[in-house]
Amino acid sequence: MSAPDRNRSQPIPARRPYLRSELHSKLAPLSDQVANLWDGAHPLEYEEIADGLYAVFRTASNLAPQKSYTGCTEHPNGALDPEAPDGWGLCLICNDRRRQGASVLPSAGTGAQRRGGYPVPEPPFTLERLVECMRELNELAFSLELTSPTSAYATVADRLHEAFCVARELARPRNVSGCAKHPGAPLDPDAPPGEECLFCAGEKRRQALAGNPVTLPPVRRGERRNTYRRFPRAVNPGP
Repeated sequence: MSAPDRNRSQPIPARRPYLRSELHSKLAPLSDQVANLWDGAHPLEYEEIADGLYAVFRTASNLAPQKSYTGCTEHPNGALDPEAPDGWGLCLICNDRRRQGASVLPSAGTGAQRRGGYPVPEPPFTLERLVECMRELNELAFSLELTSPTSAYATVADRLHEAFCVARELARPRNVSGCAKHPGAPLDPDAPPGEECLFCAGEKRRQALAGNPVTLPPVRRGERRNTYRRFPRAVNPGP
């Protein structure tokens, strides 16, 4: 049997034609948006692209085979271990057994695999890297056929998740103030170098001006407290 006859004999999933068209229609405008970005683009522009990439990723994940949540064949959708040691899997049940000294088969949830089984790229996250991800995605996505194996659709879903992670990191507020507490704070033009955070500078000024609170003496019933105005009363000029 020839290759075309063999491809025609393979059953095509019912939702694949619709989801494949949806994948192409969502990915094309995102590629144009990324191509129009520049190095000093505002994080809000990346935020829009990150939202769009996540929507495309959800479409691609429906085309790809379902992945293990923990990477464990025995507990694929079990709880995740938030303190999994290096070299161990992400399955909390299996890791508890390891800690108790029981022998457990190694799981596949190590390395770059994170929640949901999809890869998470390592930094640095730059516009150039996002452009490379989109270029690779276009080549992979638009080469998909209705008869392509499920592994090809799984590769597209993995690359889309990586591109989404890069765009999400680029969408975070820039730390222009150098302040770890307020990374997106405005700058104080009168502050010395290294203390440009306007929020921290205002807090320091308030602390410097704040003295010990003064308690007014109690007023007996029937008496009137003599108060003094800090500023003179405004007088309306006569006609």
